[in-house]
Amino acid sequence: MSQQLLKVGLVQHSNTDDLAHNATKTEQGIRDAANQGAKLVVLQELHRSLYFCQTEDTDLFDLAESIPGPSTDLYGKLAKELNIVIVTSLFEKRATGLYHNTAVVIESDGSIAGKYRKMHIPDDPGFYEKFYFTPGDLGFTPIQTSVGKLGVLVCWDQWFPEAARLMAMAGAELLIYPTAIGWDPRDDDAEQIRQRDAWIISQRAHAVANGVPVISVNRVGHEQDPSGQSAGIQFWGNSFVAGPQGEMLAHGSETQEQTLVVEIDQARSESVRRIWPYLRDRRIDQYQDLCKIYRD
Repeated sequence: MSQQLLKVGLVQHSNTDDLAHNATKTEQGIRDAANQGAKLVVLQELHRSLYFCQTEDTDLFDLAESIPGPSTDLYGKLAKELNIVIVTSLFEKRATGLYHNTAVVIESDGSIAGKYRKMHIPDDPGFYEKFYFTPGDLGFTPIQTSVGKLGVLVCWDQWFPEAARLMAMAGAELLIYPTAIGWDPRDDDAEQIRQRDAWIISQRAHAVANGVPVISVNRVGHEQDPSGQSAGIQFWGNSFVAGPQGEMLAHGSETQEQTLVVEIDQARSESVRRIWPYLRDRRIDQYQDLCKIYRD
């Protein structure tokens, strides 16, 4: 393991249609985290812009960029200046007509340590991601960095235990989820609480089942539906870090912009896995049907 104590920064903020304003806000959050000692800073999903997947609009493909490209150049310079690792989340233009929802890990020397293309792509009211993103083709492969081996996943991936398990099986020391998730404002309070709690519980469960910390960074604020067909999305914040037994190490606001910094004791994963040896007791000889869609 690269180091035992690791300070991690989570940058949670609202977005507007002003890309420069969003970038300034993100940079300030990164600097705030670094000033508090963070050596790893994680950004929310698609932090450059509004969450554009509320509608299907071909003009919005103009938001996509190449990797390497302007954003990786920007965050590369910032990572090198501050001597930190940054996990950024970008709308990748791989080729004309081929786009991905891609997380990029920037090493502390400014280089690209690796990238992860979102594998599970939702298609729900207000979250029309299949229109924009091709499913990832890089697999569930952790990215080696100076602060450890990072199992980077993205938003909808956070509901799938298979993704977390495969990252852990490949040696991921942290599971990281850049996120953009929120409520339909028309849902009643009880339904909103159920949705938020399910989101937190599922990710804490990945920490428990794999004996590694989980970092989840969500945005906040209301974003209107440009089509006017819905009430838009109220992003619910609640960015958090859970330890290897699912314990809450940091928990962000539901409504406020925040830069959270928390210290993770990576040695605890070794200790927890010794007393909860799930990897030892997995019955891989009996799991073949997991490769089926359904057991008819």
